[in-house]
Amino acid sequence: SPALAKPRAAFVTLRRGHELRGCIGFVEARHPLARAVVELARAAALEDLRFSPVDPEELPGITIEISVLTDPLPVGEPEEIEPGRDGLMVSRGPHRGLLLPQVAVEQGWDRWTLLDHCCLKAGLPANAWKDRQTEIRRFEADVFSEPEPAQDGPEKPRGPESGS
Repeated sequence: SPALAKPRAAFVTLRRGHELRGCIGFVEARHPLARAVVELARAAALEDLRFSPVDPEELPGITIEISVLTDPLPVGEPEEIEPGRDGLMVSRGPHRGLLLPQVAVEQGWDRWTLLDHCCLKAGLPANAWKDRQTEIRRFEADVFSEPEPAQDGPEKPRGPESGS
């Protein structure tokens, strides 16, 4: 697809069941989307410092989610933010934090809680979004995910042939 050849900002999230196993992304379009997804999937599995590297034996139970980001827009007023539609980037000085749009839905957060948690992720006080020196940008994402693998592995055949 020609869309895969266009540079896009993206994130790759790895989960094992409902447990996060890695999430790494580019907030700016650095590479064609196809290349970015490959690099980010490897980095999410092996380089997310919050987690031990994904072990090859874990791979059958890992689901991959790809978030392709729109260009970020500055937020003038917090009421512009719609949880579930918007992800947030918060920055002030050397502090930076980002939350993807799906996080607010997964956590059941309203816009105020989303703002607080994005500030905390940036290493700022929760209410730092109220300070005009804190830059807040919002973005949307097209999210693609594979189906979650069965917890017990593939279903085994039943019937006279299988000895059941």
